[in-house]
Amino acid sequence: MQRQGYAKPSQGRFLLLSGKRFLVKAPILGIQTVAHYREVVRVPAGEIVEIVSGPRPDDKRLVDVRWGTRQLVMFAEDIQNRTEQTP
Repeated sequence: MQRQGYAKPSQGRFLLLSGKRFLVKAPILGIQTVAHYREVVRVPAGEIVEIVSGPRPDDKRLVDVRWGTRQLVMFAEDIQNRTEQTP
């Protein structure tokens, strides 16, 4: 049984991501809402993203992310596979 607030990545481990910061090692796509429209945003390697909340209760695959002043939604799998956690 999967507990709320956890993502179950393909390796079978559970990750609690909320509040953690990650260094982007390979570019990641995020989705940003601007004036009721969704835009795809490319976050380049070398940037730091912070997980605001997630994985989401309605979709364990998505996490809410802060990148600078932007609020984005990203796939939890991309965070796991394309980043490394920073202090």
